[in-house]
Amino acid sequence: MNVSDSEMIKEILIENNDEVTENIDEADVLLFNTCSVRQHAEDRVLGRISNEASRKSKKRNLKIGVIGCMAQRLGDDLHKINKNIDFVIGVDQYKNLPKIIHKKRVKDFTETTVNNSEVYENIYPIHSGKFNAFVTIMRGCDNFCTYCIVPYTRGRERSRNSEEIIKEVELAASKGFKDVTLLGQNVNSYKYEDVDFAELLKQVNEIDSIKRLRFVTSHPKDLSDSVIKVMGESEKICEHLHLPMQSGNTDILKRMNRGYSYEHYRGIITKLRNKMPDIAITTDIIVGFPGETEEQFNDTYNAMKEIEFDYAFTFKYSPREGTIAAKYTDQIPEEIRLERLQKLIKLQEEITLKKYRSKIGTIQELYVEKVSKKSDKELAGRTRDFKITVFEGSQNLIGKFVKVKIVDAVGWTLKGKLIE
Repeated sequence: MNVSDSEMIKEILIENNDEVTENIDEADVLLFNTCSVRQHAEDRVLGRISNEASRKSKKRNLKIGVIGCMAQRLGDDLHKINKNIDFVIGVDQYKNLPKIIHKKRVKDFTETTVNNSEVYENIYPIHSGKFNAFVTIMRGCDNFCTYCIVPYTRGRERSRNSEEIIKEVELAASKGFKDVTLLGQNVNSYKYEDVDFAELLKQVNEIDSIKRLRFVTSHPKDLSDSVIKVMGESEKICEHLHLPMQSGNTDILKRMNRGYSYEHYRGIITKLRNKMPDIAITTDIIVGFPGETEEQFNDTYNAMKEIEFDYAFTFKYSPREGTIAAKYTDQIPEEIRLERLQKLIKLQEEITLKKYRSKIGTIQELYVEKVSKKSDKELAGRTRDFKITVFEGSQNLIGKFVKVKIVDAVGWTLKGKLIE
């Protein structure tokens, strides 16, 4: 989402005759596009701003701005935290950036007014990746999970005009993008007039010039049978789904305000695998949520063993000021949270290696994206089920689709041999 927003902001500024520079020494304005999901993310931003603040002594007119979720959450307080910040702009005010940064003097300026109708129509970002285009289909969230700050920073849920989305995908395709990812805090609840998410997927799937279609993030309570049906029947929708489980215990899920039970979640997994036997499923999991007992944690551990996710992003609970869960009095001690997290990570490493090794001997289609980090004789790309794969090959294959036979699995990487 931040990558997509940054691309959109670049387009807004470029249309105003501003230039993006890859050389930070040339910059007249530094924009920090921020995330507030975890405290660690905010701490990193503040550290980076402090590191770059010395540039102001060399370039007196240099302006530093903070935008995005952290700006929305903290507002004027950011000026108190770091005096070098000139302006703070919330997530619904990006169209005002040109006039703000071109003011002769901008100091301690804040604009974080919420606009729950803003979807940034008629702005078609310049996608920064060479091969993968991220297309935002909706903004905001209505779920209010008790641990999550997003609804308070991103505002209420609203969907973009489906025709605008199709136009943006077609524009990306015309520039050579073959792999498109549709983005939203909860894409399953997309609805614009009579077009729901299942229908939108059908329409994007019919665009001839793209070859792969993905989407994130899906919420289990809104993943309908019609979406699963479309996934199974659509040639371009890849065999990969990221579906956050968060906990394997129904009581904890209820306390998180997730809107589903573990049994419901497990049922969705069964439906997906029945429709798409080769689907790779990844997830998010939070351990050490307030009040989580050892037995409830073991339910999550056992759920991971039962489902066998291809990969899991596991986090120890991080209290976010302004959320309901941060006020719970039964917070779990840090050492217990960390111990549980390490246990889940170890289990997932074993499952992931097993999943990757099961691919050995299979033929996979790769979208070749770059030269491998470890050897300039190897190329790297992703399979349809989102697994990084390296193989020996000529660099003229970058940007093309090739078939490889998987010969090994090392860590989170597959090794393949090019099929001539």
